[in-house]
Amino acid sequence: MYQISNEKFGLFVTELRKEKNLTQKDLAEKLYVSDKTVSKWERGVSHS
Repeated sequence: MYQISNEKFGLFVTELRKEKNLTQKDLAEKLYVSDKTVSKWERGVSHS
């Protein structure tokens, strides 16, 4: 299975979120996670 780095995952999430004109809070609500979790993903802190 292909592994993606936390940094690449964060850039991917940020790019897609902005394409859809969503805030971190909007995305978090759609994914049933907190906006803090989305922020961590985008900063490359964690994606697990």
